[in-house]
Amino acid sequence: MIQGKILIVEDEKNLGITLQEYLSDLGHDCRLATSAETARISFTEGTPDIILMDIGLPDGNGLDLAKEFRKIRKDFVLLFLSAQNDPETRVEGLEIGAEDYITKPFALKELVLRLNRILEHQNITKTSPNELQVGDLKIWFKKFEVENGAGEVQPISQKECSILELLVRNESQATTREEIIETVWGEDKFPSNRTVDNYIVSLRKWCETSKENAIEIKSIRGIGYKLIFNVKATEK
Repeated sequence: MIQGKILIVEDEKNLGITLQEYLSDLGHDCRLATSAETARISFTEGTPDIILMDIGLPDGNGLDLAKEFRKIRKDFVLLFLSAQNDPETRVEGLEIGAEDYITKPFALKELVLRLNRILEHQNITKTSPNELQVGDLKIWFKKFEVENGAGEVQPISQKECSILELLVRNESQATTREEIIETVWGEDKFPSNRTVDNYIVSLRKWCETSKENAIEIKSIRGIGYKLIFNVKATEK
């Protein structure tokens, strides 16, 4: 079990307290914020490693709050916990750089398993190449950032990094959705094929900004995806 400092942003007080007590018993240092205002204070004072973010807050929107926090720091794990399950909201959450999006209601054990898997992969990512440059695209795996073809730097999530690394390793070969789930999420296969597709949609949005069309992620019908370098890639 990898412990961390967790900020729980949840306006349902009973759920927030339950999460705080459950995760604290597992050795995590937990703070609970029931509003955007108190979350900002806890974020500044507590420098959390992990943020569990609700979307519907009494004084704001969790998506906007997460964007605000990402502008300040990018080195924390972000999970959305929300009753909103529409594809648009889920994709927006992933675009912000969330490692996962869990829909309410959920089992506490499921949350812990997903969180542990993310933290384990975070440690693995530290041994990955620092930087990958493909044409006018630059990806910083340790910083979870990408510079697109327009020269804009933006955050990408840890899971997006892990998926991209797998596609890079399998360059020009088809990678199945099952292999992506096995590698990125591990044995506890809570995600569906649709979850993988949502992450690919998010990855494509910045890939397609490349003026040189440096990276292309092709869909292989009934199988998965294949990454193609249209220009030479270099690792640092």
